[in-house]
Amino acid sequence: MKFNKFISPAIFVLLCSFAVISCKSKKEVSEESSKSVSPKRLKEIVVYTYDSFAGEWGPGPELINKFESKTGYKLTLVDCGDSIQAFNRAVLEKDSPQADVIIGIDNNLAPKARSAGILEEYEPKDSSLIIDKNLREALGNDNLLTPYDYSHFAMIYDTQSSVPEPKSLEDLASDVYKKKIILMDSRTSTPGLGFLAWTVSVFGDGYLDYWKQLKPNILSMTSGWSEGWGMFMNGEAPLVISYTTSPAYNVEYEDNSRFIALVFDEGHVQQVEGYGLLKGAQNPKGAKAFMDYLITEEAQNILPLTQWMYPVNKNVTLPESYKKAAPIPSKTLKTDSAATEKAVSEIQSLMAQ
Repeated sequence: MKFNKFISPAIFVLLCSFAVISCKSKKEVSEESSKSVSPKRLKEIVVYTYDSFAGEWGPGPELINKFESKTGYKLTLVDCGDSIQAFNRAVLEKDSPQADVIIGIDNNLAPKARSAGILEEYEPKDSSLIIDKNLREALGNDNLLTPYDYSHFAMIYDTQSSVPEPKSLEDLASDVYKKKIILMDSRTSTPGLGFLAWTVSVFGDGYLDYWKQLKPNILSMTSGWSEGWGMFMNGEAPLVISYTTSPAYNVEYEDNSRFIALVFDEGHVQQVEGYGLLKGAQNPKGAKAFMDYLITEEAQNILPLTQWMYPVNKNVTLPESYKKAAPIPSKTLKTDSAATEKAVSEIQSLMAQ
């Protein structure tokens, strides 16, 4: 601060005291805020996530058991429905956050989460050593979000259905697939948003015309992945949007190759899922301990057979079912977040007509 000769010494001293207060370190501010949190809450880590992560068959239960026994913390996973619903909840609570960590912000949602200002920078231990640079860059590479899993979006096809196997996104708009496709709502579901981003990448400015042709073929647009996948498993439609890794489940646990991930020559968009520290978290120390743990080999080994996505830790060995039923597309398409965001409202208006 420059001293102005017209400012009295008393006022100058007062201004300096304000400057000292405003220059407190982040650590001091964090320590002060934690004093107002109950001791019980400081032993608990609250995480916002989605149903297939927190649910009985997801990685959540095993992660809770192993993390709690290792650290002594209580880990509470809050099922918010889908990732976008978890994000929306965190935004609504921005001024008084109830959770410490959010799981499920993917590369399509990341720009929106970043601009919402709900995240605090933190680099989990060894993340730069065990996570591929391309995956970190997909989420911004700024330590606001850290990848924990990834896969490509794909149409899953029931080979025992009466309709032919589609060979491209364009094929999906054919009359033969009328009421044969299950999608998810791009406003509430990251697979729904991912499929929309895929169509924008492939058709460019013509994506709306494509959706007009596709609309009669959509049986349902569910609010989340679990509901849509359940309908597909119940035989309500022969095609559903999911991931290239999804059929590995049926091979692993049912020795069933009936369902396959279709790989299209035009390419696929990739989903990289990330997690982040919520700004103003009540238990930042515990949150960071969990964030460090989620990318360890112990935690990452849980993901392939529960999350049905590729783990980001390079040292994890994949199960045989992935080699048999999780094809890797040769072409990964780039996505345009701004164009995708613009398309969300246009597609919803079209679907409501």
